[in-house]
Amino acid sequence: MKKCIPIGISDYKELIDANCYYVDKTLLVNDVLKSGKVVLVTRPRRFGKTLNMSMLRYFFEQSLEDREYLFSAAAIWKDAQAKASFGQFPVIFLTFKGVKASRWEVCYDRFALTIYEEFDRHRFLLETALEPEEIKLYRRILEREASEAELGSSLHFLAKLLERYYKKKVVVIIDEYDVPIQSAFVHGFYQEAIDFSKSLLTAILKDNNLLEKGIVTGILTLAKAGIFTDLNNLDVFNLTHARMADKFGFTPQEVEQLLNYYDLANKKEEIKAWYDGYAFGMTAEIYNPWSVLKCTNDQGILEMYWANTSDNVLIKKLITRASASLKSELEIILANKTVRQPIVETIIFPDLDHRSDLIWSLLLFTGYLTYQNYEMEKGKKVCSLMIPNQEIRYLYIDMLNNIFKDAIIGGEVSDLLLAITEGDTYTFTKLLQSFVLSSMSVYDLPSNEPEKSYHLFVLGLLVALSDSYEVKSNRESGFGRYDIMLIPKKEHKPAVVMEFKIVRPGETLEAAAQKALEQIRAKKYAQELHAKSVSSVVEYGIAFEGKNVFVLSGAEEKNV
Repeated sequence: MKKCIPIGISDYKELIDANCYYVDKTLLVNDVLKSGKVVLVTRPRRFGKTLNMSMLRYFFEQSLEDREYLFSAAAIWKDAQAKASFGQFPVIFLTFKGVKASRWEVCYDRFALTIYEEFDRHRFLLETALEPEEIKLYRRILEREASEAELGSSLHFLAKLLERYYKKKVVVIIDEYDVPIQSAFVHGFYQEAIDFSKSLLTAILKDNNLLEKGIVTGILTLAKAGIFTDLNNLDVFNLTHARMADKFGFTPQEVEQLLNYYDLANKKEEIKAWYDGYAFGMTAEIYNPWSVLKCTNDQGILEMYWANTSDNVLIKKLITRASASLKSELEIILANKTVRQPIVETIIFPDLDHRSDLIWSLLLFTGYLTYQNYEMEKGKKVCSLMIPNQEIRYLYIDMLNNIFKDAIIGGEVSDLLLAITEGDTYTFTKLLQSFVLSSMSVYDLPSNEPEKSYHLFVLGLLVALSDSYEVKSNRESGFGRYDIMLIPKKEHKPAVVMEFKIVRPGETLEAAAQKALEQIRAKKYAQELHAKSVSSVVEYGIAFEGKNVFVLSGAEEKNV
C-alpha cells in the first residue's frame, strides 16, 4: 500500500507519524545554522513554509519524548555537525497564517489566541520557580486578560522564562509574519497591525541576548515598514537569493520521484507545463508543491489548485487601479512574453496606492510572476518577468474575466462582444458606458481618469475574446499606432479596429469620436489586415469625457 499524500498537513510530526509521503527538505537545518542570528525567508503562499518551520521546531526543540525517529531516515541525519544541534534548545513557535480578519478587533483577538496557544504549550512553567508577578502575568495571558502592551512583550517574557528553566538560549520561529499586515492593508487597519506586530516581534528578535536563533517566514520583506527597524542582524533570503533556493517548492528530480512512486510518470510533461516554471535563486525550475500534491492526489487531473486557495483581493484591486503602461505590459505577459522591470525587494504596503511600479515586485514575490533572469543596474535588480506556467496563466484569465463581468451591468459580456463584432453601435455604447461607470465605482478608479477604464476594458477583451480573436493594442500599423485591433482566428468573422479619444476643452463627445474614426482611415490602421484573410473590418471611434462615453462606427463595413 502506497503512502498517503499529505494534503492539508503542515505539522512535520503528524506527517511522519501518519506515514505520509515526504519530500525531504531537512537539509534546511544546515542553511539555518550557517545563516545569521535572525533569518527571514520569503516565499509565495503554499510553498511549504509552515511545514518547514514545523520541521525546524521538532529538530531543534529539547523534549522529554523521543524524536530521533522523526529524522533517522532524513538527509540531515547523515550530517554529524548538524546533529549536534538536535534537541538542544527551548523553542517558541507561532504561525500567523490564520491571523486575518476584516476588523482590527477580530484580528487582535486572533493574535491573542495564537500567543495563548504557545503559552499553553509551555504551561508547565507555572510549576517552576516563578516570581509571583510572573505567575500573574502568565495567567493573564492564558486567561486572555493581558493588556495590549503586555501581549506585545509576551514573547520576550516567555523566552526569559524558558531560558531560565533550560539554561539554554531560545530558538524563536515565527511563520507567516506578514499575513495579518496584508489583511490589515486590504481592510483598512494597517497602522494598528503594524504597530502591534512591531512591538511583538522587535521585542523578541532585536538585541535579545536570550536568543539563539530566530527564523521568520513570510511572503514579503516588510523591514522598512517599521517591524524590524534597526534590526542589523537580519539575514534575508527572498526568492532571488541562492541559499535555500531548493528548500521551498519541489525540484524536477523530486517531482519525478513523486510521480514515479504514484504511477503518474506518463503525466510528467503535462504537470511540468502546469505547475513548474518558478525561479528561486540559481534554481531555474521549481514546481508549486501544493498544486503538484493536489494533482497527484487527484490521479493527475490538471486544475487551478493553487489559485483556488486565495480570493486574490489585493492583486485584483492593484491590477484594476494600475497605470496604462502597466496594463499594456500585462498584455505582453499574457502573450507569453517577458517584460523587464526593476524589483523593489522591501515593500511598504501604503506605497502601493501611489507607486504602480511596486506592483511588479508584489506580483513576483507573491508567486503571480517569476523571473527568467536578472541583472544589477545602478544598484537595483532588474528582472525579466514572465508568467511561470499554465496554472497562473489561467488564473489571470479567470481573474480578468471576473473583473470584466463585474463591471458590465447584468454580466452581459456576450452581448457586448456580439455588438462589437457586428457593428451594433447602440448596444456597444450602452454596455461600454456601463463598464466605465461600474469599473470606477466597483474598483475605486478615479472619475477623472477614464483611461484606466479603457485599459481595463482592453485587458477584458484580451481574455474574453482569446478563443476567437487575437487582441492587439497600441501597435504600429499603416502610418501610426492604433489603440485596439481584433483579428479573427476564423476567416468568416470581421476584424475590428478601435481608436479612443479624450475630449479636449471646447470639444463635444461626438466631434472627438468623429476625429477618432477619421484617424483610423487617415492613418490606414487596417493596413496590416490586408495580408490576412478577413471578410470585413468594423471601425470604431470612441470618445471619453469623464464618465461619459460616445461611440461612432463606420457607415458600413469595409471590405479589405
